Amino acid sequence: MSSKSSARGESAVPPLADTSAFRAPPVTARGARTRAALVAAARVVFERDGYLDARLTDITAEAKCSTGSFYTYFSSKEEVFLAVVEEAQHDMLHPGAPHLDEDEASPAAVIEASNRAYLEAYKRNAKLMLILEQVAVVDPKFREVRRTRSRTFAARNARAIARLQEQGLVDPGIDPKMAAMALSGMVSRLAYNVFCLGDKASMKQLVDTTTRLWVNALKLDES
Repeated sequence: MSSKSSARGESAVPPLADTSAFRAPPVTARGARTRAALVAAARVVFERDGYLDARLTDITAEAKCSTGSFYTYFSSKEEVFLAVVEEAQHDMLHPGAPHLDEDEASPAAVIEASNRAYLEAYKRNAKLMLILEQVAVVDPKFREVRRTRSRTFAARNARAIARLQEQGLVDPGIDPKMAAMALSGMVSRLAYNVFCLGDKASMKQLVDTTTRLWVNALKLDES
């Protein structure tokens, strides 16, 4: 929920998967550009063809580089897909939307801005989120990626809820972790239903409804 996590010294976002076996990151600007081009190309191909039908030759063709260049930075289709998902996670956790100063804005306004930023980022990444859901059903490794992603969002929101409790603004009897898991899951599933499955709702309806449910669930003192 909070948009000021880094300013408050919260821990860095963990990687979605064990990356210890991945290729070392490029050390030159040219290498970084080539790797970024491959990740961007892979996203195009995955969103167009799906994970199962995506081919490495299509990715390298889209990136306008050789197969040998691909294997300089990635060992497999699975690895480059994880790199694509990592980028999407960063966008969704740090979406670049207008942020509010928590010391100046009301908690309800912060919740609203955070929900809007998340929902807009989910919409940008909806095709990728749909693919991740599908792959997670059949592949335990990607199921763990999805679980880690959900836990990351819930942990950040739990810290925000705990801060509001310390300030005496929300129900002190609520368990921050469980509340964050429930509320984060609600927003995420709603976003999935609308942006991936085609349920009908405007962005205003989504933001207004999720914000009101957050405020009501926490018994937020809006005075």
